[in-house]
Amino acid sequence: MREHDLRSADGRTLHAYDTGGDGPAVFWHHGTPNIGTPPAPLLAPGLRFVSYDRPGYGGSDPHPGHTVASVAGDVAAVADALGIERFAVLGHSGGGTFALGCAALLPDRVTAAVSIAGLAPYGADGLDWFAGMSPAGTASLRAAAAGRTAKEHHTATAEDGDPGFVPADHAALDGEWSWLISVVRPAIARGPGALIDDDLSYVAPWGCDPTTITAPVLLLHGGLDRIVPAGHGRWLADHVPGADLRLHPHDGHISVLHHAAAALDWLRTAVDGDARWTATVGRGAR
Repeated sequence: MREHDLRSADGRTLHAYDTGGDGPAVFWHHGTPNIGTPPAPLLAPGLRFVSYDRPGYGGSDPHPGHTVASVAGDVAAVADALGIERFAVLGHSGGGTFALGCAALLPDRVTAAVSIAGLAPYGADGLDWFAGMSPAGTASLRAAAAGRTAKEHHTATAEDGDPGFVPADHAALDGEWSWLISVVRPAIARGPGALIDDDLSYVAPWGCDPTTITAPVLLLHGGLDRIVPAGHGRWLADHVPGADLRLHPHDGHISVLHHAAAALDWLRTAVDGDARWTATVGRGAR
């Protein structure tokens, strides 16, 4: 895998990852707080995984006030620099939200989208956004909704609490998805700034409308998820045109990732025969 320091439209450093190869490109969107290393349990021959550290994580410069829309602009800049015209998007947790933002804002480039345990827009009509969320997650995101000062104070003073993992999540973290530990540790090593910016973006307007997505969309959600409750997946399934929801009733926020490999198979099928799936038009960074 190659790593590159690229530039955003406004001159920030974007630290990107590229597994290379001639296969279709899949742009991975990491969760909060993670760095952007492509997910080792999903790497497979025939697919080119591309990703980047969102602002403030890993080797990417901070971008206070970033939004779902501005991240889509960063993704376009990374794809341009790597010579990739069209690509699928795949994201977990908050990364699922950013994947959907890319699908909404880059309709001529995104061939299909998979959101795994992703958040719906804050304040969405007909959705009790916090219903079913763990107390720690609710307190953290309510602080973000109160503004940056409140969020920073909460982050500095809150005691570590149960994040909302269920037994199936702990089992997944003891198994192949222990990989997540390798992307969480370097993310938090730089301090809480990137996490704060991410959480603020989740409770801010996206800057785009997921109901305008035209690419095929698959939503995966665990019925026991207490970090991003399943109501978010149901709302998105009801409002994103043609979205397919796969609700796994015995899974939580992490264990639902056991179904991610099947989601990659769905990606292949969703774009089979679509000329847009010929994603790579150049190789290497420029």
